[in-house]
This record gives sequence, C-alpha cells and structure tokens, in this order.
Amino acid sequence: MKDLIWYFVLTLIVLGLVVLGLFWGSVDVSSLDENSIYIIKNIRLPRVIMSLLCGAGLAVCGSAYQSIFQNPLSDPYILGVSSGASLGAAVAIILGLESFFFGIGGFAFLFALATVWIIIKIASVGNRLHTTTLLLAGISINFLIAALIAILMVLNSENMDKIIFWTMGSMSATKFSDLWIVFVFVLIGIIAIRLYARELNAILTGNESARSLGVNVERTKKVILLFSTLMIGIIVAKSGVIGFVGLIVPHIVRILVGSDNRRIIPFSIFGGMIFMLLADILSRVLIAPSELPVGSITALIGSPFFIYLLYNAKKQLNP
Repeated sequence: MKDLIWYFVLTLIVLGLVVLGLFWGSVDVSSLDENSIYIIKNIRLPRVIMSLLCGAGLAVCGSAYQSIFQNPLSDPYILGVSSGASLGAAVAIILGLESFFFGIGGFAFLFALATVWIIIKIASVGNRLHTTTLLLAGISINFLIAALIAILMVLNSENMDKIIFWTMGSMSATKFSDLWIVFVFVLIGIIAIRLYARELNAILTGNESARSLGVNVERTKKVILLFSTLMIGIIVAKSGVIGFVGLIVPHIVRILVGSDNRRIIPFSIFGGMIFMLLADILSRVLIAPSELPVGSITALIGSPFFIYLLYNAKKQLNP
C-alpha cells in the first residue's frame, strides 16, 4: 500500500514535469496560437516522450549493471558501453549504412555489446570481476573510443555535425518516427530485467551464494547484459551519449527503498524519468535562446556525484 502511494505521488511529479517540458523553453508558447501549438505538438512533445523513455531505460540499465557486477559504481556510461554504442553509430554514419542491419541502432548495439565483452575480459580474474580493474577498464575504453571518434571526425569532416550530436547527447532532433522503436526496445528490456529481479537479488549476495540458491548465474548475467545493451544501443542511436543517469538514479532509489531489485527497478523507472525531464528542461532554459546538450547537464550533475561515491569508497577501505 505504501508503494502504491509513492507510485501515485511520483506519477503526479512526472506529469507535472511533462507539462512544464511542453510549455517551458526558449520560445514563449503561452499564447497558444497556431505557431505555439505546432511547437508544442511537433517539437516539444516528441522530445519530452524521448526523455521519459531514455530516463527509464538508462536508470534500469544502471540498476541491473550494479547488481550483476556487484559494484555500486557500475554504470553504462562509466564502463564505456554508451561510448561503444556511439562509436558504432559514428561508423554507420560515415559508411552510409543507416539502412543496413537496422541502421544506426543496429551498429550501436553491436559495438556496445563488443565493448561489454572486452571490459569483462579485461576485468575478469578467473570467474570473478575485480572492482578496481572494472572501473579502470571502463575509463580506459572511454578514452580509447573518444580518441577513435575524434579521428573519425577529422577524417570525415562532412559528417562531423552528426557525430558530435551523438557524442554530446541531445533530444532536440527527436521525431515521432523515432519514438516507437525506442519504446518497444525499452519496454522489452525493462520487462526482461524485472523478470530476473529475484536472480539479481541473489547475485548481490555473491556468485557462489546465488548458485547455492539455484540461480544460473552465468545465464542470468548474459540475459541481463543482452537486454541492457540492447536498450543502451537504441537509446544512444536516437539521442546520443547521455551519462550518469544509470549511476545516480539507482543509488538514490536504493537509499530510499532498500536493496530489493523488485522495488528498485520500478522506482528507478520513475526516478530516471524525473531526472531526464529535469535535465532536458534545464538544457533548454539555462542559456536560452541557445540550448545546451542534455548530456552536458547530466555530466555536470553526475561527475561530482561519482567523485563523492569514490571518496566514500576510499573512506570505507581506510577507516
């Protein structure tokens, strides 16, 4: 009953931010004339919906990553998975393969999946993932991919604007035609991860403990990684690289509702929606009439938060 009340309150907050996102921006639409209605319907409405989908998907991915890696600092952006997806998108753009293998989204997914595999291989010691190595591998992969994307932009200056869009993250170019595929993949991914919530809870206690409870740990991790990466790939393909949502939101949710993934996942959906709606609104109004990339807003919030978590982790190691 308590959760239902919270869901109701969070729904009201989301709806309030949706209305704010439709009416608040660099252009005044309070007159509700023909031009204002066009802006609300064709420009702001699709980007508000995309913010909802991206926020929900990235937050749930973050909660899943933190469980399967048993590491509270795990996040698709920090581990380089989002960057891998952006590299795949850049390669598809440069090679003119937008209509091949599901277009940019297909390449983003493949490169994100390859990035996950590389990071796991680097960070694995036997059947265990070493926390420090995992973070260092992710940071190194991020730098490597950033360098590769920079080289691609220099060598293909005619596509530089498109590539920059993916590396910075933005909802400004969202069209209604983009929404259905993101909705389908995010919905499927969230449902799949939620179905494995009990297994994720068991894995949090340790791989051996989870196996003793009858959990097929390796299969669970592969399924979660597959659906998480699928969501990340399609989100990056349509909105670019948006970092730290999967780090911040699950942490806050875990503090508020505990460590049970059966509660963390649905609350992360709401938290991700609220976070992304706020970030998108701020990206429009902070330097109006110009606009900031939404990825820069999430990074400005997320980077200090990540430093704070690292500092706390250090204090726990050296009391």
